[in-house]
Amino acid sequence: MVAPDLIGCLLVKRQPMGELLWGVIVETEAYSQDDPACHGYRRRSPSNETLFGEPGRFYVYVSYGIHHCVNVVTDRVDWANGVLLRAVQLPGEPERVAAGPALLARRFGIDRSHDAQQLDPVLGLWIAARPAHLPLLDPGDLLQTTRIGISQGQELPWRWYLRTSRSVSRRARGDRPPRRVET
Repeated sequence: MVAPDLIGCLLVKRQPMGELLWGVIVETEAYSQDDPACHGYRRRSPSNETLFGEPGRFYVYVSYGIHHCVNVVTDRVDWANGVLLRAVQLPGEPERVAAGPALLARRFGIDRSHDAQQLDPVLGLWIAARPAHLPLLDPGDLLQTTRIGISQGQELPWRWYLRTSRSVSRRARGDRPPRRVET
């Protein structure tokens, strides 16, 4: 499964003046065509076509008519599979600035114009491997839990998050946020 492997990777966007906006992916959710919460569950349509396409592309959709949400297409062509990027932790910024799919898309300026775009530095928006200077994730730092914010398929344990991050959108019941680090 790709979703837990994305935890600790970087979401990177080249800004208009060439500077890089980046953050550590700290929360993801997986979706598959055989899952009733997946946008491709019922049928293939013009609005979800990207989800059925080539892996390694962004699938961007609008939720509740106002919020953009960003997914990474995974698995194979003609089978709807994706990973929703739920939260990113940005260094030097407020810890909750991208703590949720809509906040993440807003902070990175991701909208429907990015739908079907390859994850490629040349195109200005990509996912980079976990930097070598960051410590490896301890298995206890990654929590697998059920998905949130959906009405069907919420019982599936297809959400992962970095327990040591205060930028997670919503913690599992009983999981206390880590202490603030004073700088």
